[in-house]
Amino acid sequence: MGRAFQNRKESMAKTSDQKAKVYSKFSKEIYVCAKNGGIEPDSNLALSGLIERAKKEQVPAHVIQKAIEKAAGGGGEDFAVARYEGYGPGSSMVIVECLTDNPNRTFGDVRIAFTKTNCKIGTQGSVSHMFDHAAIMSFKGDDDEAVLEALLMDDVDVSDVEIEDGMITVFVPHTEYNKAKKSLMANFDGISFEMDEIQFVPQMMKTIDNEEDRALFEKFIGILEDCDDVQNIYYDVEF
Repeated sequence: MGRAFQNRKESMAKTSDQKAKVYSKFSKEIYVCAKNGGIEPDSNLALSGLIERAKKEQVPAHVIQKAIEKAAGGGGEDFAVARYEGYGPGSSMVIVECLTDNPNRTFGDVRIAFTKTNCKIGTQGSVSHMFDHAAIMSFKGDDDEAVLEALLMDDVDVSDVEIEDGMITVFVPHTEYNKAKKSLMANFDGISFEMDEIQFVPQMMKTIDNEEDRALFEKFIGILEDCDDVQNIYYDVEF
């Protein structure tokens, strides 16, 4: 599957406005995750991983706690996942993942990003077939064979296990996330995940050689990142 996931990193500088957007993003995602899967991190592994990611992004504890308390109260907004696909500059393929309480508004905001950069928003499935919907877990280690054996013994459908520079990365289908994480936690005491999330990973990567297309692609991503409802942007471009 390769190391394509490394191309999707937070690129925003830590200005106060951008920090607020990061806080809002995690707050919304934690709220939805806790509301749908339960507020206890010990029994909701997705929530546990999300909280750890939020802490690594320096999201304040009170922001995390408020989102969980809001979910516990049973009220609040009714967010839904909205996913859009299309073709960006330089024949790139893009998946935009949103959480929204107003699908019409969100679609309008995302469509503007496409139209302003001469891109084409597609129908569902138009590019996602070129991505793997995968759970990715990375942690320090030096025995990838032992990791693979443990996962297979626990009947986990493993896509790939990689090791590089003392870091082991496990790829499994997104539907195997809970089973894979439980297996790793049970078999490797004190395991600490450097990465623990579900992504759309491109099956093949491309570079954009044309300078104008590169600039347009960066503008395209920038407009999407400014949309309040956009949570994640996945693409097949590497720089």
